[in-house]
Order: sequence, then structure tokens, then C-alpha cells
Amino acid sequence: MASFNLSYLDPKTVTLIGIPGLEHVQFWIGFSFLAVCVVALLGNIILLVVIPAERSLHQPMYIFLAVLAATDVGLCLAIAPKMLAIFWFASFSMAFNACLVQLFFIHTLQCMESGILLAMAFDRYVAICDPLRHTSILTPSVLVWMMVVVAIRATVLVGLLPILIKRLHLFHSTVIAHSYCEHMAVVKLAAEDIRVNKICGLFVGFTILGFDMVFILVSYVLIFKAVFLLPQKEARLKAFNTCVPHMFVFLEFYILAFFSFFSHRFGHVVPSTHILLSTIYLLVPPALNPIVYGIKNKVICKRVAQIFLLNNKSQ
Repeated sequence: MASFNLSYLDPKTVTLIGIPGLEHVQFWIGFSFLAVCVVALLGNIILLVVIPAERSLHQPMYIFLAVLAATDVGLCLAIAPKMLAIFWFASFSMAFNACLVQLFFIHTLQCMESGILLAMAFDRYVAICDPLRHTSILTPSVLVWMMVVVAIRATVLVGLLPILIKRLHLFHSTVIAHSYCEHMAVVKLAAEDIRVNKICGLFVGFTILGFDMVFILVSYVLIFKAVFLLPQKEARLKAFNTCVPHMFVFLEFYILAFFSFFSHRFGHVVPSTHILLSTIYLLVPPALNPIVYGIKNKVICKRVAQIFLLNNKSQ
């Protein structure tokens, strides 16, 4: 009877505590996360303005980059407002259904980002390994279908997670030791059998992140093999300089993704470390992507410079 009194039947609200163990300094941590979000939003919005406006950038690589930028903007907006409200205004309470909506959007956008990185790796593979057929393989209709498949795959598979959580009615706590509604952090609150939820989470993770990571690795192995076989040194250096930043973003994204994924299920990582890294994993790639992919492109840099020069002249 006592255990039932400590349980919650169909809770209407949950409490997000932020970063457990660092509650006394998370007010100041919020400023660093705000800075990352501002960089991410500014950089990605610039890409979303420049790429459609510049005809020379209407190529598969930059179309994928524009979709990635839109995804990154959505990811920042899904996480940052509530997280900063927790850090700065002690706004810990959140409606349970709103929590599930946030969970859905965060994980869906994560999975879409993974799919777009795979599409970008495929584009680089075709451009370097089979350049003569690049435009015939990646036609506009193929690009549209690739993005539709990426979006549907993420939406359908991630959509299973909140649906399975809704079938749970009894919870031993409503306090989520996290700064946002993460799937396993919510599932672990349940006082019922959660094996189906865990299995589904693993299935979604390996079906999307695992599948994409394997094929991206294969793509870059084939790319680097082709690069080293190029006869001209300048061509090798150009291809190598194009691919290395992509590999950096890819490794940063997947290493932190799988760290967060496995530490929630099998690890014994200090909660503050886990939550800091999982938040960095969600917010840093959106800030890095415009820098890594955009700053090396002369057309993008020129258009950005023109935008700021026009603003300065108008003032």
C-alpha cells in the first residue's frame, strides 16, 4: 500500500531538474548554451537565406546542406527554450504530453540529421568516385525522394517511442533528471514493465543511427581509396580537404550520439557528465555545420560578406 502511495497514476505533469549535481552553477552554464544556440541559429538561417538565393549553389551538396540547416534550426528551437527556462527561471514543471511532444521532435530531428549526413556522404562518394554520372544519378527528383524517405523513416520509427510511453500508466516518480525530455530518461520513471520500450529504443537507434553510420563509413573508405588513386597531387589535396571537415562532423555526431545512447542503458556515467555531453551532442553540431560546410565555400562567404556590408551601408 505504501508503494502505491509513492506512485503516480497517469501523471499530468513532470519535473525537469536540469543538470543533476550542477544545479548551483547551471544558471551560468545556460549562458554558454545560449551562445552555442545563437551561433547555430545565425549560421543556419544565413545558409537558408544564401543557398536558395544563389543559383550556383543549387547543387545536391548544398541542397542537402540547406535541409540540414533547417533541421538544425528545428533542433535548437525544440531544446533551447525550455532548457534555458529551467536554468534561468527555475521553470521545472512541464505537461506530460508536452514532454512527449518535445521527445518526439528532438529524436525525430536527430534521426533526420543522421539521414541527411548519409545523403551528403553518398553525394560526395558519387562526386569523387563517379563524377561523370553525378548529375544523372542525383537528379532533382532523386533528391526530393531521398529527403522524403529520410523524413518518413525518422517520423514513423521515432513516433513509436511516445506511443509506447503512453501505454504506461503507473510511474514511481515524475522527476526527470535531465534538461530535456530524453526517451530513456522518461521511460525509466515508469513503475511497469518497460522491456518493450527499451527494445523499441534500441531498434530505432540501430535501425537509423547504426545503419547510417555503417554506410557513411563505407562511403568514406571508398572515397579516400579513390582520392589516393588520383594521379594529380592538387586533385588529391582538393578532394582530401573537402572530405576531412565532413569526417570531423560525422565523427563528432556519432561518437557523442552513441555515448548518450549506451550510457543511458548500460553505463554508469556520472549523471552531470552524461547530461552535459548529451546536451552538447544536440547543440554543438548545429553550430558547427554552418562553419564546417559554409566557411570553406567562397560563394557562401562572399554572399554573407555582401549581406553584412549592405547592412553597414544602410546604417
